[in-house]
Amino acid sequence: MDVQLTYETWEKEKPVFSIDNESKGAVNALEWAYSHYGDELVYACSFGAESMVLIDLIALIRSDARLIFLDTGLHFRETDQVIAAVQQRYPNMNIDRLRPDLSLEEQAEAFGDKLWERDPDRCCHLRKIVPLERALTGRSAWISGLRRAQSPTRQNMQFINRDERFRSIKICPLIHWSWKDVWDYIHKHDLPYNSLHDQGYPSIGCVPCTRPVAEGEDLRAGRWSGRSKTECGLHTTR
Repeated sequence: MDVQLTYETWEKEKPVFSIDNESKGAVNALEWAYSHYGDELVYACSFGAESMVLIDLIALIRSDARLIFLDTGLHFRETDQVIAAVQQRYPNMNIDRLRPDLSLEEQAEAFGDKLWERDPDRCCHLRKIVPLERALTGRSAWISGLRRAQSPTRQNMQFINRDERFRSIKICPLIHWSWKDVWDYIHKHDLPYNSLHDQGYPSIGCVPCTRPVAEGEDLRAGRWSGRSKTECGLHTTR
């Protein structure tokens, strides 16, 4: 194996992946990532539509890959149902549910009830960012399902990215996929998916901060609706 590409060795020559194939470079990126990082690599998975595609592609390369799910305690029942379906379809996958240090009751006692309504950034930090920081400590790289078409803030994503938030390498195999590509793959391979997608929820997060979107709205318009907030913080700088 060559010298490992890490946050510190970012200037090392990075691989180039061809997108002239069915997966638009996703399989090539994943093959490189698992051969380069091995068991150290984890996929931080939301179990949304993009996740279903990535899990299926990862299973072709590493059937016992490690997935981590940020279990905030505020997720939809339907999200738990799709996690169970994934566990049944891919029994060798290792799914770790990362929980915050504070229960919802402890958070309410410390910061007041319904923190997500008054200070959603702090709520996301406590329930998502801190657990992922802990999980990624000591790891050189992780996988994310970001696509360039998701939002203006993601249009410059590359297959291999220097992650300033977690001081690691973030691998994004689906950057060239469209929303249609994602669903074509799901239907072609008869993959399980969150039933809320059929009810107008293209992007699914925590119950209090997610609503269905209307026709013509941006796919992420249902997240933190009515606020300037568009990201939970996992994909922004510190």
